[in-house]
Amino acid sequence: MATILQNHYVLAVHDLDVMSTFFQQLGFREQSRPPGWVFVVKDNCMVMMGLCMDAIPAAELGDHNYFGYLRVDDARSYFQDILHSGVDILFPIADKPWQMREFGVRSPEGHRIMIGQYIGQ
Repeated sequence: MATILQNHYVLAVHDLDVMSTFFQQLGFREQSRPPGWVFVVKDNCMVMMGLCMDAIPAAELGDHNYFGYLRVDDARSYFQDILHSGVDILFPIADKPWQMREFGVRSPEGHRIMIGQYIGQ
C-alpha cells in the first residue's frame, strides 16, 4: 500500500487575504495564488483555501468548525512564538491526560485548530 507523505487541508473561506495573513501569523508562508485560491505551507503541512462566498461561515458550524490537529515537536515554543501575534487563542497551552501538550487557536473566519506535542513515554 502507498505511503502518505504529507497532509493537505482544504478550507472554504470568504476572504483569501485575511486568511492568508492568519496563517502567516502561525508561521506559514504563502506558496501560490491560483485564481480563487491561496495555498500556504509550513514544514510538511499545506492549507489550500478556496474562495467560497456561498459557504456556511465556519463560525456558524459549532463543533464542526474544527478542521485540523497539527502535531509539532515543541508546542510550548510554538505557543510562545504566536502568543503576541494577534492570533485568537481559544485554549492556552496545557498538558492533557491523553499525553499531549496542546493549545487551540481560531481563524478570523472561525475555523478552529488544535496544536499539540506528544509528551507520553
